[in-house]
Amino acid sequence: MFSRKLSKPIAVLAAALAFGGGAYGIVSATAGNTSGTANTPASPAAASGQPLSGGGGSNARSGPAQGGAVGTVASVSTSSFSLTTPTGQKVTVNKPSSARAVNRGERVLVLGITSGATITAHQITAQPSSGGSARSAVVPFQQGARSTSKQVGQIPASYSAGSGTIVGGEKADKATEAALAAYPGGIVDRVVKLSNGEYEVHNIGVNWPHHIFVDKNFRVIGAN
Repeated sequence: MFSRKLSKPIAVLAAALAFGGGAYGIVSATAGNTSGTANTPASPAAASGQPLSGGGGSNARSGPAQGGAVGTVASVSTSSFSLTTPTGQKVTVNKPSSARAVNRGERVLVLGITSGATITAHQITAQPSSGGSARSAVVPFQQGARSTSKQVGQIPASYSAGSGTIVGGEKADKATEAALAAYPGGIVDRVVKLSNGEYEVHNIGVNWPHHIFVDKNFRVIGAN
């Protein structure tokens, strides 16, 4: 009789614990990520130039990752400087102790690990102060404005949103440099190698382009 009286409360408690554990798991998986961007820590593989394991969409949205920006130096401190891109985006650059000196008003290309609008640089290169049609083609970000939807050039047939594998090292640097030369103004926050060996350079901080496509010879072939 004693066991029969306890069986119902124990069953109810077990169900409550199971439900609570499931709810907690859902909250843990979604909390702090309302933007839809993964908050995965930087992978040593991305920094070393090796692709991340696998080739699924989750890899292509991980970060921070290798990227960069081009712009004009706005202010300089001992260990960092601020950069303003051609579209007015503000970038904080953490520079290594061995980096070349930069001067206010100088135009530079920065390559390194990108996390939002902060780049931990491993390469800083002076750039000529020149205009060009590509610069005017970039659509600056405007609060509340709808993103521009257009496609130019060639989009690889193997491309779908979220596909590919993040890469680092020299290949990521070359793809980033090519993309920023063609479309300066945004911040490259990752480079993804597609299944056909070409690259998608992901561009943030502008309304267009968000994806710049670079072939195996590091030539820009299209954007959307």
